[in-house]
Amino acid sequence: MLAFIRLLLAALFIVFTCLFALVYCLFSPRDPKHVYFFSRWFKILRKIVNVHIIERGQERIKGVGRAVYISNHQNVFDFVTSPGMVRPRTVSIGKKSLLWIPFFGPLYWITGNILIDRENKAKARDTIKQVADTIHERNLSVWMYPEGTRSKGRGLLPFKTGAFRMAIEAGVPIVPMVVSSTHNKIDLNLRDNGTVIAEYLDPIDTSEMTMQDARELAERCREMMLNHIAKLDAEVATLNTQSATVVAKTG
Repeated sequence: MLAFIRLLLAALFIVFTCLFALVYCLFSPRDPKHVYFFSRWFKILRKIVNVHIIERGQERIKGVGRAVYISNHQNVFDFVTSPGMVRPRTVSIGKKSLLWIPFFGPLYWITGNILIDRENKAKARDTIKQVADTIHERNLSVWMYPEGTRSKGRGLLPFKTGAFRMAIEAGVPIVPMVVSSTHNKIDLNLRDNGTVIAEYLDPIDTSEMTMQDARELAERCREMMLNHIAKLDAEVATLNTQSATVVAKTG
């Protein structure tokens, strides 16, 4: 019953947000400021799910400017755990098919995110160049999931090189951001879904790199993120155990 109520509340929130955004953004359609604004709005979902998000590492990216942000991509709960980490003038890159998702698709497009045809391999190189140019022309950062799909409990999947080629082409840093594991740890039927940690890692300079370095950079970032996720998972397990102990004593 609790899961049904939460799903209903989440659905009503998303429908209202999308309808409001379609009107609000008509005055300045596809302005990247909208992504940051509505990302903060989406933090309401964490209250519906009742999960505590610890956000940290912002001091590591102070003064970074334009960048390519990368993050692990786990499941639908990424909409709950990640939005608060999105920085101003940062847009995400998604596949064109997202446009056809009711309500969310039009919201994704009109707020200024970039839709690309991931199925057309022949255009991939041109797309990377176009997005890299857009980063400078519009003073943007971009947010990407280098796994390319949700991992759904399979761990951190192998990285594709698109995000890294884009950063190298644009000459901007890669900024990893990791979220502790949520697979089988967030349950809509649970009253309290504990703690999740989202954290920025140190930016990686790409200004002296070439396209030949993209694969090595991808592997380096994946290893760094994999190790840090393990540390966050251990920390979260301790925090949740301590919280459960306090509840048991006070109960």
